[in-house]
Amino acid sequence: MLNPINTDVVIRDGGAHGRYPGEIHEVVGWWLGACLVSTLKAHRIAVAHDGRASSVVFVQRLCRGAISAQHHACTVLTLRVADEDILLRTMAELGEVPGARVSTTGPEGAETVSVVLYGPDGKALDEDTGLATIRRMIADDRVPIPVNETAKGRIEHYPHPPTAEGAKQ
Repeated sequence: MLNPINTDVVIRDGGAHGRYPGEIHEVVGWWLGACLVSTLKAHRIAVAHDGRASSVVFVQRLCRGAISAQHHACTVLTLRVADEDILLRTMAELGEVPGARVSTTGPEGAETVSVVLYGPDGKALDEDTGLATIRRMIADDRVPIPVNETAKGRIEHYPHPPTAEGAKQ
């Protein structure tokens, strides 16, 4: 592993969380995307972020990792900026697919990035539903890579549904 992280500290509470820069770096997004797809054997996932610059970088890496996960040829549907409720509704609408949402808090240069991974049931992954497996894969440097170009997936922009406020108008 070229740039290791302390997986026991960072991979917790439904995903990866850490100070950026410092505890977490952009490649963690790639690792999480590839490991999420491989662990859940997903052929389609939905992703979103909060619009902050650091979140965008992490979600871009996550998407590239997800489409590169072994032979799964995963289609990543990106909602771009969307809150957790919109992401969860979209995951259910798509047929209970897994998902991920990246958010950033704090001032630039001392931010905390959180990447929450969701199972097809819309719940954040826990130790028994894939998080322990993902932590172990990253710690053991066993992040899945594509077997060949034809096994690679694709990223598509997904038009997310209107917000609850927009639906009332």
